[in-house]
Amino acid sequence: MDWIEHMTREQRAWVRTSLVATLSLLCVAQVSAQDPRVGLRAGYQDAGSAVLHLERIASVPRPDGFSDPTNLGNILFANTDLAFRGNDLFLGNFHGFQIYDISDPAKPKLRTAVVCPGGQGDLSVWGNLLFMSVEMPNGRVDCGTTMPAGMSSAERFRGVRIFDISNLGAPKQVAAVQTCRGSHTHTLVTRPGETERVWVYVAGTSFVRPETELAGCSGGPPEEDPNTALFRIEIIEVPLAAPQNARVVNAPRIFADRSTGAVSGLWPGGAHGEGTQSSARTDQCHDITAYPELGLAAGACSGNGIVLDIRDPANPVRIDEVVDPNFAYWHSATFNNDGTKILFTDEWGGGMAPRCRATDLPQWGANAIFDVVDGKMKLGGYFKIPAPQTASENCVAHNGSLIPVPGRDIMVQAWYQGGLSVLDFTDATKPFEIAYFDRGPLSDTLHLGGHWSAYWYNGRIYASEIARGLDVFELKPSEHLTQNEIEAAKLVRFETFNPQLQPKFTWPAAVSVARAYVDQLKRGSAISAERSTAITAALDRAERGTSAERQATQTELRSLAAQIEADAARATGPDAKRLNALAQTLNGLASR
Repeated sequence: MDWIEHMTREQRAWVRTSLVATLSLLCVAQVSAQDPRVGLRAGYQDAGSAVLHLERIASVPRPDGFSDPTNLGNILFANTDLAFRGNDLFLGNFHGFQIYDISDPAKPKLRTAVVCPGGQGDLSVWGNLLFMSVEMPNGRVDCGTTMPAGMSSAERFRGVRIFDISNLGAPKQVAAVQTCRGSHTHTLVTRPGETERVWVYVAGTSFVRPETELAGCSGGPPEEDPNTALFRIEIIEVPLAAPQNARVVNAPRIFADRSTGAVSGLWPGGAHGEGTQSSARTDQCHDITAYPELGLAAGACSGNGIVLDIRDPANPVRIDEVVDPNFAYWHSATFNNDGTKILFTDEWGGGMAPRCRATDLPQWGANAIFDVVDGKMKLGGYFKIPAPQTASENCVAHNGSLIPVPGRDIMVQAWYQGGLSVLDFTDATKPFEIAYFDRGPLSDTLHLGGHWSAYWYNGRIYASEIARGLDVFELKPSEHLTQNEIEAAKLVRFETFNPQLQPKFTWPAAVSVARAYVDQLKRGSAISAERSTAITAALDRAERGTSAERQATQTELRSLAAQIEADAARATGPDAKRLNALAQTLNGLASR
């Protein structure tokens, strides 16, 4: 192929991209021929469905007043994001929010539905406070349903609402913090050991409101107005004892050029070359995921993926950034549990378009997985659902969360009308699908629908369906995931879960956790049959033996742990981590 030598660097990149795309499309065609997700019947509540290694245990339709019977895909009534507290599930909606009792996950019960329009309605919860993003100009300070008149109105609200939910039957708005671009999404940020306050990072992606409506708001370019509301986020400080005093305390320029200080220091917008995407200008973040235990946050910021130091939550500092020629719009971010990887999503088409067709490149509108090496992000690989969807299904990578399987990086994720998918990205270069659920399109013409979010919470997967309601799933064992691994994941429980406030998983010294590690080591041929048999027998006695047998097993477990530690010293990569974790778990069981 001597002709390659005469090509420019850009032309070579285009050829590589084209070859990869062609091969990927051939692979998709092969997979789709057997994939039951292809060709599902359209319908509202009677669409065809396909499922693999999941069981849908509940499906609850939207309540009265939260849908438009004449247009099921009406975005003004779309379900959006989820938050959790105890047995309470909070479901956002462009028209307000709903609260469900999930004490029985198979039978979610609506507690109350609060009408409070303004879109997009993303939620977070902390104690007895509920936070709600409001972006659209139909939002009112009083939660009314009549849009404020004119371009400038004292009645208009765009920002973050705060509700007192100590009475779940009657949530009460106690604060409404106005911001210049409203709040498309927000991130609740805590600081370890801090009990008096929380912070809210506001991601505004809409137009800047006029200064006549909110003083200090300017949409001018930074070279003309250094105080522009572009190229920044806003940070709200919330005193927990007096939430009515919540206020904006900072608007950090997290996109600034480190050398010159110019606020527009990252991707300027535009194409990356032949055969690449045209990425949005980095003057905003769509989602920011905070991981307080690591003192870090990952921002999906239109044209860049960034990492922030948030040890001082009111003053975040950018410490790394990446671009990707396959990304149109950086949408959301998820760390793996130990912070050595970050998975970013690309919302190519804005969530309103069909971007999972057989003709769409598999690395566009997908996940990009980065290893974090010496504090810097390094691209590993991409993941996109392998079953092509139709032109009447809006589909692209969207919101998800980790599933706490010890020893692995596993995530459940929503893909709008592509359904939901469970993927393993333990090896960033070779992510693969474990399970899925998909419905047919809402109709034979394109209407907004599908899963907005899918999150694991205390042993179940909860998924917000834009047009149809709320779905709940159980994860089932397969050749890729054992029952022991599922049981170990169910041991990780939280009193509160907010999708953009990532918690750190820790596992107890439990028999199911040890068995999960053994299953993984056997799957990868990283443990001898003799060693795994001895461990399994000891765990059986520790779990089901007589009192005397359990006591005698303690010494055996410590001996096995020492042998496994020696094995770990000779191993590398994930297997070394699993062996060390298994040894630690066995020692913990021996100490009980």
